Amino acid sequence: MRIIEERELRERIGEEHALAAVERAFRALAEGSVVQPAPMGFDFEDAKGEVHVKGAYLKGSPVFAVKVASGFYRNPDRGLPLSSGLVLVFDATTGFPLLLLHDKAYLTELRTAAAGALATRLLAPEKIEKMAMLGTGSQARYQLRAIARLKRPARVSAWSPSSERRVRYAEEMTGALGIQVSAVSSAKEALADADLVVTVTPAREPIVEASFLKPGATIVAVGSDGPDKQELDVDVLGRADKIVADKLSQCSKLGEIHHALEAGRIREKDVYGELGDVVIGRLPGREGDELIVCDLTGVGAQDAALAEVVWTELGSAD
Repeated sequence: MRIIEERELRERIGEEHALAAVERAFRALAEGSVVQPAPMGFDFEDAKGEVHVKGAYLKGSPVFAVKVASGFYRNPDRGLPLSSGLVLVFDATTGFPLLLLHDKAYLTELRTAAAGALATRLLAPEKIEKMAMLGTGSQARYQLRAIARLKRPARVSAWSPSSERRVRYAEEMTGALGIQVSAVSSAKEALADADLVVTVTPAREPIVEASFLKPGATIVAVGSDGPDKQELDVDVLGRADKIVADKLSQCSKLGEIHHALEAGRIREKDVYGELGDVVIGRLPGREGDELIVCDLTGVGAQDAALAEVVWTELGSAD
């Protein structure tokens, strides 16, 4: 079994690989050609940490993958990265391990951002005058870079609880992308008149209220990937014209849909469909001036599809 370190993965695998792989993953999900168990989650309350274990097999692929990714939110105060992890890649015909991808969550960052960009392409208004980014950590950086490749916003308002971090984010992303990114002092201010909202926080209390949102906005909710996390008030989903899940069976137990179901604000039949349904054209995406919520909890098929890319690009020749 070969070990591939983060440095080599960063040199060889980029956004373009992730965007193609993630679209393939959602297409396969919609076509019923994925073997994907439910994810496992571990919470470490004392350390303010969490670990997710996800995996899948895309039928016809030479490999399958299991991913372990962690987020320990006190790490930055210790001078350590918030996220870490690895991906194990196995031969789909023998079950033997082939690669250990010591990516330190790099591939998770890529595939998560690629899903946000895919949802934006399919569900957001054609022209994005203003985008709101709630959260200014590493995933907020990946999200904006990936989205800008597909549907470039004219300007971005960024908010997080830390004024220092949101100012740093705004300066960095303005310089990197040439987009006007401004740090603002509240989530409400960031959301005002936003055509596209992306939420990438570890919030456990809602930070997005329905009254803050512009009619016809698209909300791509990324941060709520566990049953106790919540970024959107349940009325946001209750008022939505369309609710799209990455995987409904998963979102009904995690994420924003889970909270709205639990509160009785929506029923499962109120969910419009899954992102893969829109990818393959089974369901149309945006149809005019609609309020759309896309709940992205992160699925194992994304990890498996990107792991196959790594195997093809870096591993199979060896």
